[in-house]
Amino acid sequence: MTHPFRIGVSHDFLAEAREHVETVLRDKFAAHPRIECETMPPHPEKYAMAEVLNRYDAVFALATKIDAESLRGVDRLAVVSRWGVGYDRIDTDALTAAGVALTITPNAVKRPVAEAIVTLIFALSKNLIVQDRVVRSGGWRGNLPRLGVNIQGTTLGSVGCGNIGREMFRLAKGLGFGRFIACDPFVTQDQVRDEGIEIVDQDTVFRESDYVTVNTLLNASTRGLVQERHFRMMKPTAFFINTARGPLVDHSALVKALREKWIVAAGIDVFPVEPPPKDDPLFELDNAIVAPHALAWTNELMRNNGYEASDSVLQAARGEVPNGVVNRAVLSSPAFQEKLKRYAE
Repeated sequence: MTHPFRIGVSHDFLAEAREHVETVLRDKFAAHPRIECETMPPHPEKYAMAEVLNRYDAVFALATKIDAESLRGVDRLAVVSRWGVGYDRIDTDALTAAGVALTITPNAVKRPVAEAIVTLIFALSKNLIVQDRVVRSGGWRGNLPRLGVNIQGTTLGSVGCGNIGREMFRLAKGLGFGRFIACDPFVTQDQVRDEGIEIVDQDTVFRESDYVTVNTLLNASTRGLVQERHFRMMKPTAFFINTARGPLVDHSALVKALREKWIVAAGIDVFPVEPPPKDDPLFELDNAIVAPHALAWTNELMRNNGYEASDSVLQAARGEVPNGVVNRAVLSSPAFQEKLKRYAE
Protein backbone atom coordinates (compact mmCIF):
# COMPACT_ATOMS: atom_id res chain seq x y z
CA MET A 1 0.00 0.00 0.00
CA THR A 2 1.58 3.27 -1.13
CA HIS A 3 -0.84 5.94 0.07
CA PRO A 4 -1.33 6.66 3.80
CA PHE A 5 -3.87 4.72 5.82
CA ARG A 6 -6.02 7.50 7.28
CA ILE A 7 -8.01 7.25 10.50
CA GLY A 8 -10.75 9.72 11.39
CA VAL A 9 -11.54 10.25 15.09
CA SER A 10 -15.14 11.30 15.72
CA HIS A 11 -15.35 14.83 17.09
CA ASP A 12 -17.18 13.88 20.30
CA PHE A 13 -13.95 12.35 21.65
CA LEU A 14 -12.68 15.91 22.17
CA ALA A 15 -15.44 16.69 24.65
CA GLU A 16 -15.77 13.32 26.37
CA ALA A 17 -12.44 11.52 26.15
CA ARG A 18 -9.81 13.85 24.72
CA GLU A 19 -6.82 12.92 26.86
CA HIS A 20 -7.62 9.24 26.60
CA VAL A 21 -7.88 9.18 22.82
CA GLU A 22 -4.70 11.21 22.41
CA THR A 23 -2.78 8.75 24.60
CA VAL A 24 -4.11 5.79 22.65
CA LEU A 25 -3.27 7.32 19.27
CA ARG A 26 0.26 8.03 20.44
CA ASP A 27 0.81 4.60 21.97
CA LYS A 28 -0.64 2.57 19.13
CA PHE A 29 0.15 4.50 15.95
CA ALA A 30 3.29 6.59 16.53
CA ALA A 31 5.44 3.71 15.30
CA HIS A 32 3.48 3.40 12.05
CA PRO A 33 4.55 6.28 9.78
CA ARG A 34 2.10 5.43 7.00
CA ILE A 35 -0.87 5.73 9.36
CA GLU A 36 -2.33 9.22 9.77
CA CYS A 37 -4.90 10.21 12.39
CA GLU A 38 -7.01 13.34 12.58
CA THR A 39 -10.14 14.59 14.33
CA MET A 40 -13.22 14.62 12.13
CA PRO A 41 -15.17 17.88 11.84
CA PRO A 42 -18.22 18.23 14.10
CA HIS A 43 -21.61 17.29 12.66
CA PRO A 44 -25.11 18.17 13.89
CA GLU A 45 -26.49 15.47 16.19
CA LYS A 46 -23.20 13.57 15.70
CA TYR A 47 -24.45 12.41 12.28
CA ALA A 48 -21.65 11.33 9.96
CA MET A 49 -21.63 12.80 6.46
CA ALA A 50 -20.60 10.83 3.37
CA GLU A 51 -18.12 13.41 2.11
CA VAL A 52 -16.29 13.21 5.44
CA LEU A 53 -16.34 9.42 5.82
CA ASN A 54 -14.89 9.01 2.35
CA ARG A 55 -11.67 10.73 3.46
CA TYR A 56 -10.73 7.82 5.69
CA ASP A 57 -9.86 4.14 5.63
CA ALA A 58 -11.02 3.71 9.22
CA VAL A 59 -13.06 5.72 11.70
CA PHE A 60 -13.02 5.64 15.51
CA ALA A 61 -16.59 6.16 16.67
CA LEU A 62 -17.81 7.10 20.14
CA ALA A 63 -21.44 8.17 19.64
CA THR A 64 -21.37 8.72 15.87
CA LYS A 65 -24.55 8.03 13.93
CA ILE A 66 -24.04 6.28 10.59
CA ASP A 67 -26.82 5.18 8.24
CA ALA A 68 -27.33 4.43 4.55
CA GLU A 69 -27.30 8.12 3.64
CA SER A 70 -24.00 8.55 5.49
CA LEU A 71 -22.49 5.89 3.24
CA ARG A 72 -23.90 6.99 -0.08
CA GLY A 73 -20.99 7.02 -2.53
CA VAL A 74 -18.44 6.07 0.14
CA ASP A 75 -15.95 3.63 -1.37
CA ARG A 76 -12.74 4.22 0.63
CA LEU A 77 -13.86 3.48 4.20
CA ALA A 78 -13.14 -0.09 5.35
CA VAL A 79 -13.67 -0.10 9.13
CA VAL A 80 -15.78 1.71 11.70
CA SER A 81 -14.20 0.90 15.05
CA ARG A 82 -16.62 1.57 17.90
CA TRP A 83 -15.17 2.28 21.36
CA GLY A 84 -17.66 0.17 23.31
CA VAL A 85 -20.17 -2.57 22.53
CA GLY A 86 -23.44 -0.74 21.84
CA TYR A 87 -23.99 0.12 18.19
CA ASP A 88 -27.64 1.20 18.06
CA ARG A 89 -26.65 4.44 16.28
CA ILE A 90 -25.00 2.53 13.44
CA ASP A 91 -26.86 0.79 10.59
CA THR A 92 -24.97 -2.48 10.25
CA ASP A 93 -26.84 -3.56 7.12
CA ALA A 94 -25.88 -0.29 5.42
CA LEU A 95 -22.24 -0.85 6.41
CA THR A 96 -22.28 -4.36 4.99
CA ALA A 97 -23.79 -3.11 1.73
CA ALA A 98 -20.99 -0.54 1.50
CA GLY A 99 -18.27 -3.11 2.23
CA VAL A 100 -17.46 -1.63 5.65
CA ALA A 101 -16.81 -3.68 8.80
CA LEU A 102 -18.04 -2.58 12.22
CA THR A 103 -15.83 -3.64 15.12
CA ILE A 104 -16.54 -3.34 18.85
CA THR A 105 -14.52 -3.78 22.06
CA PRO A 106 -16.18 -6.51 24.16
CA ASN A 107 -13.08 -7.44 26.16
CA ALA A 108 -12.46 -3.88 27.33
CA VAL A 109 -16.04 -3.25 28.37
CA LYS A 110 -17.26 -6.32 30.22
CA ARG A 111 -15.41 -5.92 33.55
CA PRO A 112 -16.02 -2.17 34.07
CA VAL A 113 -19.74 -2.52 33.33
CA ALA A 114 -20.02 -5.57 35.58
CA GLU A 115 -18.34 -3.60 38.37
CA ALA A 116 -20.77 -0.73 37.78
CA ILE A 117 -23.71 -3.09 38.21
CA VAL A 118 -22.30 -4.50 41.44
CA THR A 119 -21.69 -0.94 42.66
CA LEU A 120 -25.38 -0.20 42.19
CA ILE A 121 -26.38 -3.47 43.86
CA PHE A 122 -24.49 -2.45 47.00
CA ALA A 123 -25.58 1.19 46.89
CA LEU A 124 -29.24 0.22 46.58
CA SER A 125 -29.07 -2.59 49.12
CA LYS A 126 -27.47 -0.39 51.76
CA ASN A 127 -29.62 2.64 50.98
CA LEU A 128 -26.42 4.60 50.46
CA ILE A 129 -27.68 7.76 48.75
CA VAL A 130 -30.55 8.27 51.19
CA GLN A 131 -28.23 7.75 54.17
CA ASP A 132 -25.87 10.36 52.75
CA ARG A 133 -28.71 12.85 52.30
CA VAL A 134 -30.05 12.29 55.81
CA VAL A 135 -26.69 13.04 57.41
CA ARG A 136 -26.04 16.09 55.23
CA SER A 137 -29.43 17.51 56.19
CA GLY A 138 -28.68 17.19 59.91
CA GLY A 139 -30.51 13.93 60.51
CA TRP A 140 -29.37 10.63 61.93
CA ARG A 141 -30.35 6.96 62.04
CA GLY A 142 -33.83 7.59 63.29
CA ASN A 143 -34.54 9.75 60.25
CA LEU A 144 -33.90 6.98 57.72
CA PRO A 145 -37.07 6.12 55.76
CA ARG A 146 -36.02 2.47 55.42
CA LEU A 147 -33.26 0.10 56.43
CA GLY A 148 -30.91 -1.67 54.07
CA VAL A 149 -31.00 -5.34 53.15
CA ASN A 150 -28.47 -8.16 52.95
CA ILE A 151 -27.51 -9.73 49.62
CA GLN A 152 -26.95 -13.22 50.99
CA GLY A 153 -29.48 -15.77 49.75
CA THR A 154 -31.18 -13.43 47.27
CA THR A 155 -31.75 -13.97 43.55
CA LEU A 156 -29.83 -11.98 40.94
CA GLY A 157 -31.53 -11.84 37.56
CA SER A 158 -30.44 -10.55 34.18
CA VAL A 159 -32.30 -9.61 31.03
CA GLY A 160 -29.60 -10.79 28.65
CA CYS A 161 -26.84 -13.30 29.25
CA GLY A 162 -24.07 -12.28 26.91
CA ASN A 163 -20.58 -10.97 27.52
CA ILE A 164 -21.48 -8.41 30.22
CA GLY A 165 -24.22 -10.45 31.88
CA ARG A 166 -21.94 -13.43 32.38
CA GLU A 167 -19.14 -11.22 33.69
CA MET A 168 -21.61 -9.75 36.20
CA PHE A 169 -22.52 -13.23 37.41
CA ARG A 170 -18.86 -14.24 37.66
CA LEU A 171 -18.10 -11.15 39.72
CA ALA A 172 -21.14 -11.76 41.94
CA LYS A 173 -20.28 -15.37 42.76
CA GLY A 174 -18.51 -14.52 45.99
CA LEU A 175 -21.22 -12.21 47.32
CA GLY A 176 -23.55 -14.89 48.66
CA PHE A 177 -26.42 -14.78 46.17
CA GLY A 178 -28.64 -17.83 46.44
CA ARG A 179 -29.53 -18.03 42.76
CA PHE A 180 -28.56 -16.66 39.35
CA ILE A 181 -31.23 -16.50 36.62
CA ALA A 182 -31.25 -14.95 33.15
CA CYS A 183 -33.32 -14.76 29.98
CA ASP A 184 -31.69 -14.66 26.56
CA PRO A 185 -33.08 -16.12 23.32
CA PHE A 186 -29.54 -16.70 22.02
CA VAL A 187 -28.17 -18.60 25.04
CA THR A 188 -28.97 -22.21 25.93
CA GLN A 189 -28.88 -23.80 29.34
CA ASP A 190 -25.99 -26.04 28.34
CA GLN A 191 -23.86 -22.99 27.49
CA VAL A 192 -24.04 -21.57 31.03
CA ARG A 193 -24.69 -24.60 33.19
CA ASP A 194 -21.13 -24.67 34.50
CA GLU A 195 -21.43 -20.98 35.46
CA GLY A 196 -24.36 -21.69 37.78
CA ILE A 197 -26.83 -19.65 35.73
CA GLU A 198 -30.40 -20.80 35.08
CA ILE A 199 -31.91 -19.80 31.74
CA VAL A 200 -35.57 -18.89 32.22
CA ASP A 201 -38.11 -16.70 30.42
CA GLN A 202 -38.29 -12.94 30.85
CA ASP A 203 -41.38 -13.01 33.04
CA THR A 204 -39.65 -15.39 35.45
CA VAL A 205 -36.67 -13.05 35.73
CA PHE A 206 -38.98 -10.22 36.80
CA ARG A 207 -41.18 -12.33 39.10
CA GLU A 208 -38.46 -14.20 40.97
CA SER A 209 -35.44 -11.87 41.09
CA ASP A 210 -34.56 -9.66 44.03
CA TYR A 211 -32.30 -7.68 41.69
CA VAL A 212 -33.26 -7.31 38.03
CA THR A 213 -30.41 -6.07 35.84
CA VAL A 214 -30.58 -5.21 32.13
CA ASN A 215 -27.68 -6.47 30.02
CA THR A 216 -28.74 -6.59 26.39
CA LEU A 217 -28.13 -4.66 23.19
CA LEU A 218 -30.55 -2.06 21.88
CA ASN A 219 -31.98 -2.88 18.47
CA ALA A 220 -35.37 -3.00 16.76
CA SER A 221 -36.40 -6.16 18.61
CA THR A 222 -35.31 -5.02 22.09
CA ARG A 223 -36.49 -1.40 22.06
CA GLY A 224 -39.15 -1.11 24.78
CA LEU A 225 -38.37 -4.62 25.97
CA VAL A 226 -39.19 -3.79 29.61
CA GLN A 227 -42.79 -2.59 30.01
CA GLU A 228 -45.13 -1.66 32.84
CA ARG A 229 -46.36 -5.24 33.15
CA HIS A 230 -42.84 -6.37 34.00
CA PHE A 231 -42.52 -3.88 36.85
CA ARG A 232 -45.90 -5.02 38.18
CA MET A 233 -44.56 -8.59 38.31
CA MET A 234 -41.60 -7.66 40.49
CA LYS A 235 -41.45 -8.30 44.21
CA PRO A 236 -42.23 -5.19 46.29
CA THR A 237 -38.84 -5.76 47.94
CA ALA A 238 -36.93 -5.91 44.63
CA PHE A 239 -34.48 -3.54 42.94
CA PHE A 240 -34.11 -2.64 39.26
CA ILE A 241 -30.80 -1.73 37.56
CA ASN A 242 -30.17 -0.56 34.01
CA THR A 243 -26.64 0.16 32.79
CA ALA A 244 -27.32 -0.96 29.19
CA ARG A 245 -29.46 1.49 27.15
CA GLY A 246 -32.33 3.75 28.18
CA PRO A 247 -34.75 2.92 25.32
CA LEU A 248 -34.79 -0.73 26.38
CA VAL A 249 -37.14 0.35 29.18
CA ASP A 250 -40.48 2.17 29.21
CA HIS A 251 -39.25 5.17 31.20
CA SER A 252 -42.69 6.35 32.32
CA ALA A 253 -43.46 2.87 33.62
CA LEU A 254 -40.20 2.87 35.60
CA VAL A 255 -41.08 6.23 37.16
CA LYS A 256 -44.55 4.96 38.02
CA ALA A 257 -43.15 1.78 39.58
CA LEU A 258 -40.83 3.81 41.82
CA ARG A 259 -43.34 6.52 42.66
CA GLU A 260 -46.05 4.03 43.61
CA LYS A 261 -43.57 1.74 45.40
CA TRP A 262 -44.13 -1.37 43.32
CA ILE A 263 -40.39 -1.91 43.87
CA VAL A 264 -38.00 -0.55 46.48
CA ALA A 265 -35.55 1.39 44.33
CA ALA A 266 -33.67 1.57 41.03
CA GLY A 267 -30.15 2.33 39.82
CA ILE A 268 -30.17 4.02 36.41
CA ASP A 269 -27.07 4.88 34.37
CA VAL A 270 -28.85 5.29 31.02
CA PHE A 271 -31.80 7.33 29.74
CA PRO A 272 -34.12 7.37 26.71
CA VAL A 273 -32.59 10.70 25.67
CA GLU A 274 -29.04 11.57 26.68
CA PRO A 275 -28.43 13.92 28.33
CA PRO A 276 -31.93 13.69 29.85
CA PRO A 277 -34.11 16.79 30.30
CA LYS A 278 -33.63 18.60 33.60
CA ASP A 279 -37.27 17.97 34.52
CA ASP A 280 -37.06 14.19 34.15
CA PRO A 281 -39.48 12.93 36.86
CA LEU A 282 -36.95 10.33 37.94
CA PHE A 283 -34.89 13.13 39.50
CA GLU A 284 -37.69 13.93 41.95
CA LEU A 285 -37.65 10.47 43.52
CA ASP A 286 -35.51 9.55 46.52
CA ASN A 287 -35.60 5.86 45.65
CA ALA A 288 -33.62 6.24 42.42
CA ILE A 289 -29.86 6.48 42.01
CA VAL A 290 -28.89 8.07 38.69
CA ALA A 291 -25.61 8.42 36.79
CA PRO A 292 -24.66 10.09 33.47
CA HIS A 293 -24.03 6.91 31.45
CA ALA A 294 -20.54 6.96 32.90
CA LEU A 295 -20.60 4.63 35.88
CA ALA A 296 -18.36 2.21 33.97
CA TRP A 297 -16.12 4.99 32.61
CA THR A 298 -12.79 4.39 34.27
CA ASN A 299 -9.25 5.19 33.18
CA GLU A 300 -8.76 1.50 32.50
CA LEU A 301 -11.94 1.26 30.41
CA MET A 302 -10.95 4.16 28.18
CA ARG A 303 -7.41 2.87 27.74
CA ASN A 304 -8.48 -0.69 26.98
CA ASN A 305 -11.31 0.43 24.71
CA GLY A 306 -8.79 2.43 22.72
CA TYR A 307 -6.22 -0.33 22.58
CA GLU A 308 -8.74 -2.97 21.52
CA ALA A 309 -10.26 -0.67 18.89
CA SER A 310 -6.80 0.25 17.63
CA ASP A 311 -5.73 -3.37 17.32
CA SER A 312 -8.72 -4.03 15.07
CA VAL A 313 -7.80 -1.07 12.87
CA LEU A 314 -4.14 -2.13 12.72
CA GLN A 315 -5.20 -5.59 11.57
CA ALA A 316 -7.21 -4.05 8.73
CA ALA A 317 -4.30 -1.77 7.82
CA ARG A 318 -2.16 -4.89 7.34
CA GLY A 319 -4.82 -6.42 5.10
CA GLU A 320 -6.06 -8.82 7.79
CA VAL A 321 -9.61 -9.46 8.95
CA PRO A 322 -10.00 -7.43 12.16
CA ASN A 323 -11.15 -8.85 15.46
CA GLY A 324 -14.52 -7.96 16.95
CA VAL A 325 -16.45 -7.67 13.67
CA VAL A 326 -20.20 -7.35 14.29
CA ASN A 327 -21.54 -7.54 10.74
CA ARG A 328 -19.90 -10.85 9.84
CA ALA A 329 -21.59 -10.93 6.43
CA VAL A 330 -19.21 -8.18 5.31
CA LEU A 331 -16.29 -10.62 5.44
CA SER A 332 -17.51 -12.23 2.21
CA SER A 333 -18.18 -8.88 0.54
CA PRO A 334 -16.04 -8.40 -2.60
CA ALA A 335 -15.78 -4.67 -1.82
CA PHE A 336 -14.44 -5.34 1.68
CA GLN A 337 -12.07 -8.04 0.46
CA GLU A 338 -10.72 -5.69 -2.21
CA LYS A 339 -9.96 -3.07 0.43
CA LEU A 340 -8.04 -5.58 2.57
CA LYS A 341 -6.13 -6.72 -0.51
CA ARG A 342 -5.18 -3.14 -1.29
CA TYR A 343 -3.89 -2.56 2.26
CA ALA A 344 -1.84 -5.76 2.16
CA GLU A 345 0.06 -4.75 -0.97
